Amino acid sequence: MSAPETVTVTIDERTVEVPKGTGLVETAAAAGVEIPVFCYEPRLGPAYGACRMCLVEVEGMPKLQAGCTLTAQDGMVVKTARTSEQAATGQNATLEFILVNHPLDCPVCDKGGECPLQDLTFRYGPGNTRMTFPKRTFEKPIPISPLIALDRERCILCYRCTRFSESVAEDGQLVAVNRGAGSVIATFEDEPYRGTFSGNVTELCPVGALTSTQYRFEARPWEIQNVPTVCGLCPVGCNISATTREGKVKRILSRNHPEIDEGWLCDKGRFAFDHLGARDRITAPLEKAGPRRFEPLSWEDALERAEELLRRGGASTVTALSGGESVEEAYALAKLLRQGLGANGAVLAEDIPAASGAPLSALRSAKTIAVCCDEPVVERAPVVELWLKAARRAGATITYGAPDGPVDAVVTDRAGLTLGAENVYYLPRTPNGRGVADAWSAAGDGEPVDAKPVVLVISGDEAATDPSVRALAADADVVIGIGMFQDSFRGIADLVLPGTSYLERDGTTINLEGRLQRQRRAVMAPVPDTLAWIAKLAGRFDVSLSPHASVVFDELAEKCFGGIAFADVGEQAELAPATTPRGDLSGDLEVHLREPLLRLVAYRPLFSGAAVERTPELEFQRPAAEVQLSPADAKERGIRNGQAVTVSSNGTSVELRARIARDLADGVVRVAAEHAGDLHAAVEVKP
Repeated sequence: MSAPETVTVTIDERTVEVPKGTGLVETAAAAGVEIPVFCYEPRLGPAYGACRMCLVEVEGMPKLQAGCTLTAQDGMVVKTARTSEQAATGQNATLEFILVNHPLDCPVCDKGGECPLQDLTFRYGPGNTRMTFPKRTFEKPIPISPLIALDRERCILCYRCTRFSESVAEDGQLVAVNRGAGSVIATFEDEPYRGTFSGNVTELCPVGALTSTQYRFEARPWEIQNVPTVCGLCPVGCNISATTREGKVKRILSRNHPEIDEGWLCDKGRFAFDHLGARDRITAPLEKAGPRRFEPLSWEDALERAEELLRRGGASTVTALSGGESVEEAYALAKLLRQGLGANGAVLAEDIPAASGAPLSALRSAKTIAVCCDEPVVERAPVVELWLKAARRAGATITYGAPDGPVDAVVTDRAGLTLGAENVYYLPRTPNGRGVADAWSAAGDGEPVDAKPVVLVISGDEAATDPSVRALAADADVVIGIGMFQDSFRGIADLVLPGTSYLERDGTTINLEGRLQRQRRAVMAPVPDTLAWIAKLAGRFDVSLSPHASVVFDELAEKCFGGIAFADVGEQAELAPATTPRGDLSGDLEVHLREPLLRLVAYRPLFSGAAVERTPELEFQRPAAEVQLSPADAKERGIRNGQAVTVSSNGTSVELRARIARDLADGVVRVAAEHAGDLHAAVEVKP
């Protein structure tokens, strides 16, 4: 590929060479010069030029120009407010106009101390005001959803939020209404903002107009710490910063990894941290004391009891893994059970194929993409849906179901599907299923015992609430649980040992690309670290195991990750897929039914699971009682969008609303599992 054509630009008497067409804001940055902006945000697409904060003087042009709308041209000479009195006057006037009605409430504004308007006012503003009339006020705050509050008098109409809604999330729910001085931001028809990615507007807002209801009045910038880590709630592995104050997580912010998430987060990853303080959080070991009742145990008694039960199970112990464990936790548990007991039996929610080794960002440049996924992509790996939308906006052709010919990329939930494509993105059901499978395989080499489990070890709340795991528990003599919440284990576990969240541990995780990433502890858990007590329990079986994640990782890395050191797994991990020695996980917990008529897919919604159930603000995001059909299937049956229909199979029927879904292959219908009732594989849908 030939090198791009470059041009020479002079900015404030500094000469810089950049590729032709580079935005002037980026060109200035390359020269070490700041062009201040409010409305400009490169991730939102072409510049708007709405705020006029970026005014610059360009040689040969009679008027000041909006710098964000210009691109680098050879020989261009530009002066910013640093060297041009005309540009400085223009920027001062712009700020004065923005501040005419802006309230001076910085001491109580959640944006205070990390506010671009505050910063630029100090650097470029006039320093005083000529205005003596009362400022305009509005009702405040306006709850545009249970997650987001709007303070309209602070809004500077930069349109970042509406552009995100229109051009990135493509939900069209956040709009500007009225005209001129009466323009305000609102939701479409004043409905709650229900978008999967709605929380991103609170970060995009350059002032305190859109704020998180969870974070509102909770902390100030000088009393918080931001811990760089990785989200552990879906297989994308978005990079995040956890904001903490006095040992508690107060908010989650995006931490832009341009190849994975481009700085976007779904609302589950952004807001579901409230699960850390849930009412039923397990803070001490528990032993069954009745059908649905537990009694606390001391740690010493709990480890004694765990040793006794595991010795009873021996090689007939089976482990149900959630796929949400860290790589180190999964390896430690596998080493204890496989080497200490010879217990090789394990089940995971899926058999995960090798990673394609392509970054998610490659989807943007693909020209033809096949989505072969029974479940909605947004429900399984939400940010992948944004990459698909970006590809479509760039002109890509996206087909749902098997394509007629070769394609550039495939997004799939079907192991082994390639369709001759260069890039295949498999979407696991679990956040770290790939890493858990690698870790389990690396800990031993024995074959699983094909027999009824005497002891079942359930690792994680997601596994404990899986119907297939609960059925397996009903057949086991003894069940040992490891998790965070009592309600997950009531009625099935004989002994429960406390677990931790991804926000409470050090370790690593592997996302759907096969990218090894570092998770850092943001806050201390109210219980001992999981690795610490697994190491103590392992010692009772003469298994050598360190309680420190770095040591466990270094032992595992020699087998799986090419010997990379724990310290070298950086804050923004490179894409270097692991060499995977897996191959002995057994017991597919999912039954894929492929029958005639219409095939039912009862999918697990994104806004479900233990973390979401313990975050009241996310309750309104739960899925509606609807059945999704392809346009062709709906037309064939005379079904309109929003129409009440009957979905039936084997004498069982459910009344649902129909929704026509263009991301669905013909012959398949989708219903959220919580609304599917007792429906089975092949269903009939009638008006």
